[in-house]
Amino acid sequence: MGIFDLFKREKTVESKQQLDKGLEKTKSSLFSKISKALVGKSSVDEEFLDELEEILITSDVGVETTLTIIQRLEKRVAEDKYVGAAALNELLKDEISHLLSENSNKDINANAKPYVIMVVGVNGVGKTTTIGKLANLYSKAGKKVLLGAGDTFRAAAVDQLKIWGERVQVPVVSKGMNTDPAAVAFDTVKQGVDNDVDLILLDTAGRLHNKVNLMNELSKIKRVMSKVIPDAPHEVLLVLDASTGQNAFEQAKQFTAATEVTSLALTKLDGTARGGVVLGISHQFKIPVKYIGIGEGVDDIQHFEPTDFVESLFSN
Repeated sequence: MGIFDLFKREKTVESKQQLDKGLEKTKSSLFSKISKALVGKSSVDEEFLDELEEILITSDVGVETTLTIIQRLEKRVAEDKYVGAAALNELLKDEISHLLSENSNKDINANAKPYVIMVVGVNGVGKTTTIGKLANLYSKAGKKVLLGAGDTFRAAAVDQLKIWGERVQVPVVSKGMNTDPAAVAFDTVKQGVDNDVDLILLDTAGRLHNKVNLMNELSKIKRVMSKVIPDAPHEVLLVLDASTGQNAFEQAKQFTAATEVTSLALTKLDGTARGGVVLGISHQFKIPVKYIGIGEGVDDIQHFEPTDFVESLFSN
């Protein structure tokens, strides 16, 4: 059984309630507007489609993704001989679910042990906090987790990760500030192998001021890790702050240009009405959303399930 299989089951009532609460602002903004646009509609006309397009774009779904949703909706309406607002609502739910599922996460060598995740993202998006929450999530699920403090250029990053390690009772490999991130990566992976760890989460520097330097640094970290585990890292997780809207798109563009990003974590969904960014970034960059942060608590992170996400957004 792969390390992620334990989460591929029906969510508990508690986790569904947690998701509903975390998405309240997006739901009250994006989907309440859609519901209002549907009122009294007996057919899909140009007026409704124009209104829907505006709602989606202003909710940070993005132009490309919005047009895709509308085109698919028009096709389905023609095929299904749509009648009634309730039916259109279901079609819209279905198309958004399909859009997200197309990029659903396919773990590369999920049976690897240790499974190595290199975590990237700019400073301030909640990268280190996400690592701490993931360490807690997997540790509570019975997995042996190890953290690597590879963001050695930011004053608080190493200390912050150590604090998280103590908080969730997960060991942290650190060489302190202003040390070589690749050396930290090597020691972390080596220690993970020696101690029969299930999951390694490696923090990295969140700098975008020079894309070439970032690319070189991340490439070096990968090369060094592969000396211990040939196919490491098994995953490159990009952390984005959902509340920044279009800025999150720009960060995704910069990081995907600098390195191969294989999955996404979107933080701070509870604090924003811009949850539509989840749809846009996943679709535009063809990268699966794997985790969502829906609160400030240590347990407020979930594996992303497209169907559950859409059901929550459309629920009353």
